[in-house]
Amino acid sequence: MRPALALGCGLAGMALAAAVVSLVWTPWDPGALAIAQKLRPPSALHWLGTDQLGRDILSMLMTGARTSLAVAALAVIIGAGVGIPLGLAAAARHGGWLDGAIARLNDLIFAFPALVTAILITATFGPSATNAILAIGLFNIPVFARVARAGALSLWRLDYIRAARVAGKGTARISAEHVLPNIASLLIVQATIQFSLGILAEAGLSYVGLGAQPPTPSWGRMLAEAQTLVTLAPHVALFPGLAIVLTVLGLNLLGDGLRDALDPRLRERVA
Repeated sequence: MRPALALGCGLAGMALAAAVVSLVWTPWDPGALAIAQKLRPPSALHWLGTDQLGRDILSMLMTGARTSLAVAALAVIIGAGVGIPLGLAAAARHGGWLDGAIARLNDLIFAFPALVTAILITATFGPSATNAILAIGLFNIPVFARVARAGALSLWRLDYIRAARVAGKGTARISAEHVLPNIASLLIVQATIQFSLGILAEAGLSYVGLGAQPPTPSWGRMLAEAQTLVTLAPHVALFPGLAIVLTVLGLNLLGDGLRDALDPRLRERVA
């Protein structure tokens, strides 16, 4: 296994393990207030210290990992679930009205970044993790659509696709049986990249109050609450920031490693 891929798996695996373990155990109740213990530095009792309300930072980080990973994963599922079929359909009808309509739809969605979309959604339905998922997921749709379309276009010109058409297979069946499996590596790599961007987007939305709402812990909101305490108790901001940085770094390294492992041209170059 390549070093980048191994390091990426390790960092991403740590975040995933923290999220899974938090389902059944945390050192302390992440929502329990203990004002007498506020702003305590890391110690044997509180391994990463406590925040301004006396809450255990390690417990909040573990629970926050669950929130961040769930929001990013569901946003990727929405983006891939809608964007990939659109991209395959556009490639199959290259140059036709459907291809043009999907391209214009992608341009329209790209005109509204995830933050702007979140503001529009929360202005209508109120801030929540669900609305953050919807906003990030909508932004992921054109990303997957363009990747799927670009990868599929080169395949529709190949002889085995023409042979499948001669054999009587329809467009949808050819896309599912022959095109999609051959662009799966591109989509997997893109999914890891969008996953890491989703974590950053969720942290940003929570930071400005548009993501998960209290009492649900969130890495972004932990940073927002700690911004006035950096000089007084730097550990309150340091650990959530490190959690975001290391998780995003791990996912990016994982994406790079998967790209190198799944792309035959890169494998031959390394060999």
